Amino acid sequence: MAVVSIDADIKAKWPQGHCAHSPGSAEELAIIAIDLLVKELGTRGAQAFMNQMLLRYTVEVPTQA
Repeated sequence: MAVVSIDADIKAKWPQGHCAHSPGSAEELAIIAIDLLVKELGTRGAQAFMNQMLLRYTVEVPTQA
């Protein structure tokens, strides 16, 4: 598995508020993305979207120990 480093500044706005994040890893980026998806699509909509996206990766990629 590759080590991924992220250098990004994310600013998001919606009618009820806003947020700013600077993720440093893929995991942090995923947490931010899921939070924003839930805000936009609701929990069920976000789950359906993520399930659809994860279907692209049905073959398990071996991890390096």
